[in-house]
Amino acid sequence: MTITSYAIAIGSNRRHHRYGAPDGVVAAAMAALHRLGDITGASPIIRTPALGPAGRRFANAAVLLETELEPNALLSQLKQIERRFGRRRGRRWGARVLDLDVILWSEGPFAAAGLTVPHPEFRARHFVLQPLAAIAPAWRDPITGRTVRQLLHAVDRRAPRA
Repeated sequence: MTITSYAIAIGSNRRHHRYGAPDGVVAAAMAALHRLGDITGASPIIRTPALGPAGRRFANAAVLLETELEPNALLSQLKQIERRFGRRRGRRWGARVLDLDVILWSEGPFAAAGLTVPHPEFRARHFVLQPLAAIAPAWRDPITGRTVRQLLHAVDRRAPRA
């Protein structure tokens, strides 16, 4: 099998009975992801406001994962990890113990039922781009050709000024 790289976004805004506050959940999720392959980069954990009606602030991070898993197999593993952490299907934008998303794949674009890579909304999400830029600033979006750093700067320029 071929080893490929993925950028995985991690988020939490609910406590976990074992891992505590969202920061602890994100750190534990990073450890769980290590069982799927080699983590070659891990961002700092950042605190961000909730998007939509989720209410509570999020802890967000990103990792670079090298693995032999194909995209659909990786997604299946990510969903299993989310369930082990207590994630339940519910409303979109709701509070969640753990959210794991495939953002980029070293093999370029991928589309199948339930999974689109690059993640369709990552280009506009500061809470994804900021941690990703800390570990993979030069990774290019295969659709736009722009680097993660360039995408982050574009989002920062559009942010409302205080």
